Amino acid sequence: MSTETTASVSTHILDTSVGRPAEGVAVGLAARSGRDADWQALGGSATDADGRCKDLPALPEGITHVRLDFAVEAYFENNAENNAENNAENNAEKKQADVQQDAPATRDSGSVGAFFPEVAITFAVVPGEHFHVPLLLNPFGYSVYRGS
Repeated sequence: MSTETTASVSTHILDTSVGRPAEGVAVGLAARSGRDADWQALGGSATDADGRCKDLPALPEGITHVRLDFAVEAYFENNAENNAENNAENNAEKKQADVQQDAPATRDSGSVGAFFPEVAITFAVVPGEHFHVPLLLNPFGYSVYRGS
């Protein structure tokens, strides 16, 4: 919660490739006081079943910039393993769809995880305001915005 002298931050992640919240993504929080100051790690959390990080550390007074570091590679690797197990019988159909669309799940990168293994979002904050910064995520891209 923000105060007159501090800002507060929250986030959530939606995996747009499956249309669901991204559970279990590690999120780190760092902050600095001024654009030339060094980053200070403040701690972190992991997303819950709703894709939300409800227990990020409070920001100290004087913070002007915040960085959220999302470790998404492990999330996509875990989902790829789970999807492979759950969809083994659909393999033939999936291969045919990949051929028809010229867009295989691994694209040209050759990896089974995420093209972006980490997502770092840096933004400015002002005391007295709450900043909710959602991450819309898929294996080949992401988008962020200031939410409410």
